[in-house]
Amino acid sequence: MTKLNTYLNFAGNTEEAFDFYKSVFGGEFTSVVRFKDMPMEGMDIPKADENKIMHIGLPIGKEDVLMASDTLESFGQKRIQGNNVSLSIHPDSRAEADRIFNALSAGGVIEMPIADAPWGDYYGSFKDKFGVQWMVDYGPPRDERERIAS
Repeated sequence: MTKLNTYLNFAGNTEEAFDFYKSVFGGEFTSVVRFKDMPMEGMDIPKADENKIMHIGLPIGKEDVLMASDTLESFGQKRIQGNNVSLSIHPDSRAEADRIFNALSAGGVIEMPIADAPWGDYYGSFKDKFGVQWMVDYGPPRDERERIAS
């Protein structure tokens, strides 16, 4: 079965961002590869970029992995923070939805506070302190939906 993993690029602060995400979700990094660890023939990594992250992975849940790398301006790469990527997290409970929402939105900008949504889910969205857009969406089981509606 095909699965989707999200890959993010940061402008030199991948390690800081992933330490933060790890503090929210727990777990251990599947890999942390720095540019100095993976020499590429014909490409000289400037000393200032050697410790930046070439690849990092953090498992979230049972089957998903959040991955990222730093962009290197020394290689002509430019990261432009935009609104073209949102990460959608689907927790197993309202309590977990609240925990994730509150932890990840700390220091960020809340677009929609987490609350019961018109379509029946418990939903909120925000941009975290690193500029990444998130959606937290808990879809309660049918019996819980009926209890909330009454």
